[in-house]
Amino acid sequence: MTTLIRRGRRAEESQEKRTDSDDSGKDNDDDSSSDCKDMRLTLMEEVLLLGLKDKEGYTSFWNDCISSGLRGGILIELSLRGRIVLEPATLRKKRLLDRKVLLKSDAPTGDILLDETLKHMKATDPAETVQSWIELLTGETWNPFKLQYQLRNVRERIAKNLVEKGILTTEKQNFLLFDMTTHPVTNTTEKQRLVKKLQESLLDKWVNDPHRMDKRTLALLVLAHSSDVLENAFSTLPDDKYDMAMNRSRDLLDLDPDVEGNKANASEMIWAVLSAFNKS
Repeated sequence: MTTLIRRGRRAEESQEKRTDSDDSGKDNDDDSSSDCKDMRLTLMEEVLLLGLKDKEGYTSFWNDCISSGLRGGILIELSLRGRIVLEPATLRKKRLLDRKVLLKSDAPTGDILLDETLKHMKATDPAETVQSWIELLTGETWNPFKLQYQLRNVRERIAKNLVEKGILTTEKQNFLLFDMTTHPVTNTTEKQRLVKKLQESLLDKWVNDPHRMDKRTLALLVLAHSSDVLENAFSTLPDDKYDMAMNRSRDLLDLDPDVEGNKANASEMIWAVLSAFNKS
Protein backbone atom coordinates (compact mmCIF):
# COMPACT_ATOMS: atom_id res chain seq x y z
CA MET A 1 0.00 0.00 0.00
CA THR A 2 1.47 3.35 -1.04
CA THR A 3 0.33 6.68 0.33
CA LEU A 4 1.13 9.96 -1.36
CA ILE A 5 0.79 13.34 0.29
CA ARG A 6 1.11 16.46 -1.82
CA ARG A 7 0.78 20.15 -1.14
CA GLY A 8 -0.01 22.63 -3.91
CA ARG A 9 2.93 24.41 -5.51
CA ARG A 10 1.24 27.78 -5.05
CA ALA A 11 0.88 27.23 -1.33
CA GLU A 12 4.51 26.19 -1.09
CA GLU A 13 5.72 29.20 -3.08
CA SER A 14 3.57 31.46 -0.90
CA GLN A 15 5.19 29.97 2.19
CA GLU A 16 8.62 30.51 0.64
CA LYS A 17 7.83 34.20 0.05
CA ARG A 18 6.68 34.65 3.64
CA THR A 19 9.84 32.96 4.89
CA ASP A 20 12.12 34.99 2.64
CA SER A 21 10.53 38.24 3.82
CA ASP A 22 11.92 37.51 7.30
CA ASP A 23 15.47 37.20 5.99
CA SER A 24 17.75 40.20 5.62
CA GLY A 25 21.33 41.29 4.97
CA LYS A 26 23.56 38.55 3.66
CA ASP A 27 20.60 36.24 3.17
CA ASN A 28 19.06 38.58 0.64
CA ASP A 29 22.34 38.60 -1.26
CA ASP A 30 22.30 34.81 -1.39
CA ASP A 31 18.71 34.77 -2.63
CA SER A 32 19.73 36.89 -5.61
CA SER A 33 22.11 34.19 -6.88
CA SER A 34 21.68 32.79 -10.36
CA ASP A 35 19.82 29.67 -9.25
CA CYS A 36 17.49 31.32 -6.73
CA LYS A 37 14.51 30.30 -8.84
CA ASP A 38 15.29 26.68 -7.89
CA MET A 39 15.95 27.42 -4.25
CA ARG A 40 12.86 25.98 -2.65
CA LEU A 41 14.73 23.27 -0.75
CA THR A 42 16.80 23.71 2.39
CA LEU A 43 20.36 22.41 2.47
CA MET A 44 19.23 19.57 4.73
CA GLU A 45 16.54 18.54 2.24
CA GLU A 46 19.06 18.59 -0.61
CA VAL A 47 21.55 16.43 1.31
CA LEU A 48 18.89 13.87 2.23
CA LEU A 49 17.60 13.81 -1.35
CA LEU A 50 21.11 13.07 -2.61
CA GLY A 51 21.46 10.26 -0.08
CA LEU A 52 18.14 8.54 -0.74
CA LYS A 53 17.96 5.54 -3.06
CA ASP A 54 15.36 6.61 -5.64
CA LYS A 55 13.20 3.47 -5.75
CA GLU A 56 13.92 2.04 -2.30
CA GLY A 57 13.36 5.37 -0.50
CA TYR A 58 15.97 5.06 2.25
CA THR A 59 19.62 5.95 2.78
CA SER A 60 22.40 3.38 2.84
CA PHE A 61 22.44 1.32 6.05
CA TRP A 62 26.25 1.71 6.05
CA ASN A 63 26.15 5.51 6.06
CA ASP A 64 26.86 6.67 9.60
CA CYS A 65 27.85 10.22 8.55
CA ILE A 66 24.61 11.68 7.27
CA SER A 67 23.12 12.38 10.71
CA SER A 68 25.90 14.79 11.69
CA GLY A 69 25.99 16.13 8.12
CA LEU A 70 22.34 17.16 8.38
CA ARG A 71 23.03 18.98 11.67
CA GLY A 72 25.90 20.82 10.02
CA GLY A 73 23.44 21.77 7.29
CA ILE A 74 21.14 23.30 9.90
CA LEU A 75 23.95 25.58 11.15
CA ILE A 76 24.90 26.70 7.64
CA GLU A 77 21.25 27.25 6.65
CA LEU A 78 20.70 29.42 9.73
CA SER A 79 23.85 31.39 8.91
CA LEU A 80 22.85 31.97 5.29
CA ARG A 81 19.45 33.16 6.50
CA GLY A 82 21.10 35.71 8.79
CA ARG A 83 20.04 34.07 12.07
CA ILE A 84 23.44 33.10 13.52
CA VAL A 85 27.07 34.24 13.20
CA LEU A 86 30.44 33.30 14.64
CA GLU A 87 31.79 35.60 17.31
CA PRO A 88 34.46 38.02 15.99
CA ALA A 89 37.97 36.63 15.70
CA THR A 90 40.50 37.74 18.33
CA LEU A 91 44.16 36.94 18.92
CA ARG A 92 43.08 34.27 21.43
CA LYS A 93 40.21 32.92 19.36
CA LYS A 94 41.30 33.09 15.75
CA ARG A 95 40.61 29.47 14.81
CA LEU A 96 37.08 28.87 13.54
CA LEU A 97 36.48 26.00 15.97
CA ASP A 98 37.42 28.16 18.98
CA ARG A 99 34.80 30.80 18.24
CA LYS A 100 31.27 30.61 19.66
CA VAL A 101 28.05 30.61 17.65
CA LEU A 102 26.09 33.78 18.43
CA LEU A 103 22.39 34.32 17.88
CA LYS A 104 21.88 37.26 15.52
CA SER A 105 18.10 36.97 15.20
CA ASP A 106 15.53 34.56 16.61
CA ALA A 107 12.89 35.48 14.03
CA PRO A 108 11.09 32.32 12.86
CA THR A 109 12.23 30.84 9.57
CA GLY A 110 9.13 28.77 8.83
CA ASP A 111 11.14 25.53 9.01
CA ILE A 112 10.46 23.46 12.14
CA LEU A 113 14.01 22.09 12.50
CA LEU A 114 15.63 25.50 12.06
CA ASP A 115 13.23 27.12 14.51
CA GLU A 116 13.73 24.35 17.08
CA THR A 117 17.49 24.89 16.84
CA LEU A 118 17.07 28.64 17.28
CA LYS A 119 15.12 28.02 20.51
CA HIS A 120 17.92 25.82 21.82
CA MET A 121 20.51 28.46 20.99
CA LYS A 122 18.48 31.22 22.61
CA ALA A 123 18.27 29.18 25.82
CA THR A 124 21.99 28.31 25.89
CA ASP A 125 24.37 30.34 28.05
CA PRO A 126 27.32 30.39 27.64
CA ALA A 127 27.28 29.99 23.87
CA GLU A 128 28.67 26.84 22.22
CA THR A 129 31.08 26.34 19.30
CA VAL A 130 30.15 24.90 15.89
CA GLN A 131 31.60 21.51 16.76
CA SER A 132 29.77 21.46 20.10
CA TRP A 133 26.46 22.30 18.43
CA ILE A 134 26.82 19.50 15.89
CA GLU A 135 27.50 17.06 18.74
CA LEU A 136 24.63 18.41 20.86
CA LEU A 137 22.10 18.33 18.02
CA THR A 138 23.03 14.72 17.22
CA GLY A 139 22.88 13.75 20.92
CA GLU A 140 26.56 12.83 21.07
CA THR A 141 27.24 14.26 24.52
CA TRP A 142 28.08 12.71 27.88
CA ASN A 143 26.45 15.59 29.74
CA PRO A 144 22.94 14.44 30.75
CA PHE A 145 21.85 18.07 31.21
CA LYS A 146 22.50 18.76 27.53
CA LEU A 147 20.61 15.81 26.07
CA GLN A 148 17.61 18.13 25.75
CA TYR A 149 19.32 19.79 22.77
CA GLN A 150 19.21 16.65 20.63
CA LEU A 151 17.06 16.95 17.52
CA ARG A 152 15.11 13.72 17.14
CA ASN A 153 13.77 11.97 14.03
CA VAL A 154 15.57 14.47 11.81
CA ARG A 155 15.67 12.32 8.69
CA GLU A 156 12.01 11.43 8.96
CA ARG A 157 11.00 15.07 9.53
CA ILE A 158 13.04 16.25 6.54
CA ALA A 159 11.55 13.46 4.42
CA LYS A 160 8.06 14.55 5.47
CA ASN A 161 8.86 18.08 4.24
CA LEU A 162 9.92 16.61 0.89
CA VAL A 163 6.70 14.59 0.74
CA GLU A 164 4.70 17.78 1.31
CA LYS A 165 6.64 19.45 -1.50
CA GLY A 166 5.73 16.62 -3.86
CA ILE A 167 9.28 15.30 -4.27
CA LEU A 168 8.95 12.07 -2.25
CA THR A 169 6.13 9.72 -1.41
CA THR A 170 5.56 7.56 1.67
CA GLU A 171 5.43 3.76 1.66
CA LYS A 172 5.60 0.89 4.13
CA GLN A 173 8.06 -1.88 3.27
CA ASN A 174 8.50 -5.22 4.99
CA PHE A 175 12.06 -6.24 5.89
CA LEU A 176 11.45 -9.79 7.19
CA LEU A 177 11.52 -8.97 10.91
CA PHE A 178 10.11 -5.45 10.83
CA ASP A 179 8.15 -2.91 8.79
CA MET A 180 9.87 0.29 7.78
CA THR A 181 8.56 3.61 6.48
CA THR A 182 10.36 4.55 3.27
CA HIS A 183 10.25 7.59 1.00
CA PRO A 184 10.85 6.79 -2.69
CA VAL A 185 11.57 9.69 -5.05
CA THR A 186 8.57 10.65 -7.19
CA ASN A 187 9.80 13.99 -8.57
CA THR A 188 12.96 12.81 -10.33
CA THR A 189 13.22 16.17 -12.13
CA GLU A 190 14.04 17.93 -8.86
CA LYS A 191 16.72 15.42 -7.96
CA GLN A 192 18.20 15.54 -11.46
CA ARG A 193 18.37 19.34 -11.18
CA LEU A 194 20.25 18.98 -7.92
CA VAL A 195 22.68 16.43 -9.36
CA LYS A 196 23.23 18.58 -12.45
CA LYS A 197 23.96 21.61 -10.28
CA LEU A 198 26.70 19.75 -8.40
CA GLN A 199 28.15 18.25 -11.56
CA GLU A 200 28.29 21.61 -13.35
CA SER A 201 29.88 23.31 -10.34
CA LEU A 202 32.88 20.98 -10.68
CA LEU A 203 32.90 20.63 -14.49
CA ASP A 204 31.38 23.15 -16.94
CA LYS A 205 31.08 25.98 -14.37
CA TRP A 206 34.25 25.23 -12.39
CA VAL A 207 35.81 28.51 -11.12
CA ASN A 208 38.80 27.07 -9.21
CA ASP A 209 38.14 29.51 -6.36
CA PRO A 210 35.65 28.72 -3.58
CA HIS A 211 35.10 32.42 -2.89
CA ARG A 212 33.77 32.97 -6.42
CA MET A 213 31.43 30.01 -6.08
CA ASP A 214 27.76 30.40 -5.18
CA LYS A 215 27.61 30.03 -1.38
CA ARG A 216 24.78 27.52 -1.33
CA THR A 217 26.55 25.38 -3.90
CA LEU A 218 29.78 25.50 -1.88
CA ALA A 219 27.81 24.61 1.26
CA LEU A 220 26.12 21.69 -0.50
CA LEU A 221 29.50 20.34 -1.69
CA VAL A 222 30.85 20.51 1.87
CA LEU A 223 27.76 18.90 3.39
CA ALA A 224 27.37 16.21 0.74
CA HIS A 225 31.02 15.24 1.22
CA SER A 226 30.68 15.24 5.03
CA SER A 227 27.49 13.15 4.74
CA ASP A 228 29.19 10.65 2.39
CA VAL A 229 26.66 11.24 -0.41
CA LEU A 230 28.68 13.44 -2.78
CA GLU A 231 29.81 10.51 -4.92
CA ASN A 232 26.13 9.72 -5.60
CA ALA A 233 25.94 12.89 -7.67
CA PHE A 234 28.77 11.75 -9.96
CA SER A 235 27.77 8.12 -10.51
CA THR A 236 26.20 8.82 -13.93
CA LEU A 237 29.27 10.62 -15.31
CA PRO A 238 31.64 8.99 -17.81
CA ASP A 239 34.94 7.86 -16.28
CA ASP A 240 37.01 10.87 -17.36
CA LYS A 241 34.50 13.42 -16.05
CA TYR A 242 33.94 11.38 -12.88
CA ASP A 243 37.67 11.48 -12.15
CA MET A 244 37.82 15.20 -12.85
CA ALA A 245 34.85 15.97 -10.58
CA MET A 246 36.23 13.84 -7.74
CA ASN A 247 39.71 15.36 -8.02
CA ARG A 248 38.39 18.91 -8.04
CA SER A 249 36.08 18.26 -5.10
CA ARG A 250 38.99 16.71 -3.22
CA ASP A 251 41.21 19.72 -3.91
CA LEU A 252 38.45 22.05 -2.74
CA LEU A 253 37.69 20.14 0.45
CA ASP A 254 41.37 19.71 1.32
CA LEU A 255 41.83 23.49 1.63
CA ASP A 256 42.62 24.82 5.11
CA PRO A 257 39.28 26.03 6.55
CA ASP A 258 40.95 28.53 8.89
CA VAL A 259 42.84 30.13 6.01
CA GLU A 260 39.81 30.21 3.71
CA GLY A 261 37.41 31.31 6.43
CA ASN A 262 39.49 34.40 7.20
CA LYS A 263 39.56 35.65 3.61
CA ALA A 264 37.49 38.66 2.57
CA ASN A 265 33.79 37.91 1.93
CA ALA A 266 34.20 34.29 3.06
CA SER A 267 31.21 32.50 4.57
CA GLU A 268 32.78 31.62 7.92
CA MET A 269 30.08 29.16 8.95
CA ILE A 270 30.61 26.95 5.88
CA TRP A 271 34.34 26.69 6.60
CA ALA A 272 33.74 26.21 10.33
CA VAL A 273 31.43 23.25 9.63
CA LEU A 274 34.04 21.76 7.28
CA SER A 275 36.67 22.24 9.95
CA ALA A 276 34.47 20.47 12.51
CA PHE A 277 34.01 17.47 10.23
CA ASN A 278 37.73 17.37 9.38
CA LYS A 279 38.52 17.16 13.09
CA SER A 280 35.91 14.51 13.95
